[in-house]
Amino acid sequence: MEYPSFRRDAAVVDDLHGKQIADPYRWLENPDSEESKDFVEKQNLITNKYLHAYPHYDALKNLVTKLHDYPRYGSPDLEGDYVYYMFNSGLQNHAVIYRQKSIYDTANEVFFDPNTLSEDGTTSLSATSWSEDGKLMAYSISVGGSDWRIVKVRDAASKEDLVDHLERVKFSCLSWTHDNKGFFYNMYPEVTTNQAIGTSTGSDYNQKLYYHHLGTPQSEDVMCAEFPENPSWKGSVSVSDDGHYAIMGISRSCESKNALWFCDLRKVNGNIRGILPWVRLFEDFDAEYDVITNEGSLFYIKTNLDAKNHRIIVVDVENPDKANWKVLIPENPKYYLEWATCAAHDKLVLHYIEDVKSAMYVHDLSSGKRLHTFDLGCSAVMQVSRKKKLSQFFYKLQSFTNPGTVYICDLSKPSLEPIVFREIKSPSFNPEDYETKQVFYPSADGAKIPMFITHRKGLIVNEETPCLLYAYGGFHIAVQPYFSARFASFLQAFDGIFAVANIRGGSEYGEEWWQAGSLKNKQNCFTDFQAAAEYLYKEKHTSPKKLVIMGGSNGGLLVGACCNQRPDLFGAAIPMVGVMDMLRFHKFTIGHYWTSDYGSPDQAEDFEVLIKYSPLHNIQPLAGTEHQYPATLVVTADHDDRVSPLHSLKYIAELQHQLGSGKSQANPLMVRVETKAGHGAGKSTTKIIEEITDCLVFCANALNYEWKGA
Repeated sequence: MEYPSFRRDAAVVDDLHGKQIADPYRWLENPDSEESKDFVEKQNLITNKYLHAYPHYDALKNLVTKLHDYPRYGSPDLEGDYVYYMFNSGLQNHAVIYRQKSIYDTANEVFFDPNTLSEDGTTSLSATSWSEDGKLMAYSISVGGSDWRIVKVRDAASKEDLVDHLERVKFSCLSWTHDNKGFFYNMYPEVTTNQAIGTSTGSDYNQKLYYHHLGTPQSEDVMCAEFPENPSWKGSVSVSDDGHYAIMGISRSCESKNALWFCDLRKVNGNIRGILPWVRLFEDFDAEYDVITNEGSLFYIKTNLDAKNHRIIVVDVENPDKANWKVLIPENPKYYLEWATCAAHDKLVLHYIEDVKSAMYVHDLSSGKRLHTFDLGCSAVMQVSRKKKLSQFFYKLQSFTNPGTVYICDLSKPSLEPIVFREIKSPSFNPEDYETKQVFYPSADGAKIPMFITHRKGLIVNEETPCLLYAYGGFHIAVQPYFSARFASFLQAFDGIFAVANIRGGSEYGEEWWQAGSLKNKQNCFTDFQAAAEYLYKEKHTSPKKLVIMGGSNGGLLVGACCNQRPDLFGAAIPMVGVMDMLRFHKFTIGHYWTSDYGSPDQAEDFEVLIKYSPLHNIQPLAGTEHQYPATLVVTADHDDRVSPLHSLKYIAELQHQLGSGKSQANPLMVRVETKAGHGAGKSTTKIIEEITDCLVFCANALNYEWKGA
């Protein structure tokens, strides 16, 4: 296959800790240059030609579309005089906010339709936050998939927007004071409006906390906290359940450690006009401190201090010495306490990850006594809605074969058994036709790694079975069972299997599981993933010629590194929005926050680790004519300002240069660059269907999958 030829700038060489590092495609770091635009256009041209040559392209797209076409509900929220919920009838680009007068009311109305924000569906609703009286909804929108947000306010009575309009907002809280006069949010004041767009690659520093008074221009917003001596810090505020405290968690990276400050809002009499009188409760960044609720001056805090799987302590902020703390919920020595919340005045709901599946319990707030255990099965809690002052607790469950079930539980009643509120069903996917099993396979160092395997019941697997293997492995993120039209489409199109490997680096087993897959231990992630493929081959589930690996973001890094290290293990690879340049990732957008997982290339010790697995810097021509690199489709988007597309573009350019002209390299090496899209969140249904179709078509073309979708 012939690939377009592009300029390699041999003059770009960095001296990093005494080593000369060439970066011939650095010009691709400028997304607005004509040269970069030409690169993207020509790459998309050859990719589209390859994909549309597949004889079943239209049929596969129809299948993917059909599997997206089912009604989807979110968990309801009780705000003011209404019950609000998200609903997508099937193929709408974005879910719509509906409302009704009571929980079981059959009459409803549209309150907010994000599909009206743009004709092509590329503007999306990102977050909502309601005033305490339920009369006003602050909301943020994203344009073109960018992490930058525009914040507005909608009136519940009129269903109209007020004059409030906030820009330069990113990674922001939205938290109302209980007097309903305004809310806290985060802004980058040093960024211009023209820079606050998705194609910007500038680093995100000097975020500040502001308070917005309703009805006033953003120029009059009050700065409440800033960190001029620590420009990487971000301070996110939540207002306590009783409205008395502004509680600020301060992060400096993606590590599970933060500082915790608070302000008694009664001391300013609701008159927020400048930097607040913050009390620094925890300021050493020695652990994670997450305030669940408060009873007066007693703060109920989830923490990993002296408890790697987290515990719940009670701290009296008027007498905060450690000797006065009370341990309410001790650490579970085996399983990770992911989150906790308060409902029905005096109940705590705790969510643990137990062998990757969700486990949820109700405890008494004052004594810590366990009152109820939810029966969740092989599922994950995807969404909850609750208020401390309300007895209703809603939660939504999913699994690899269940599109979703919403439950309601009245926590004020003696019996805490939940009942089904809404069951989400797809007419094109019958959960009874499929099965999921969990296995534990050995990695190279003997660690037991969990993996879920899903396929059609009765499927006889062998070396010819198509298989999609997925993983993430980073940033404390656990990949729990969830329903994905991407995976469902793979099952139906090719009658194959998909597997999700819960490799180290996530939070599946708490802090130690993350530590075992981060920083100097990052190689464990790649080794675990390679061992997953070897397990599938050993068990005769598939073979290298039929296996495609997929991962996004940190998972894209995973896929790229594994292809470099063991190209013989995989038939095809789809690294999506991946971090591919591990020597410069910290120089763009929010990349400096990732050093808690990767280390810093500016530090010699970390550099020596990073240079060994950086996907961009470890592409080597394969020896012999019988070996070739896996068929590769790199996926990125032009408005991804989380992981800039420069990572994917430089990677595919180097891949094509090093391997594309080789006589043995028959497998395609391609990139798909989406326009007016970002890192993934808020992507329209139309674009999701197109992306899934192209990825599955690439698999079918490259690995000769037999079409079974008819």
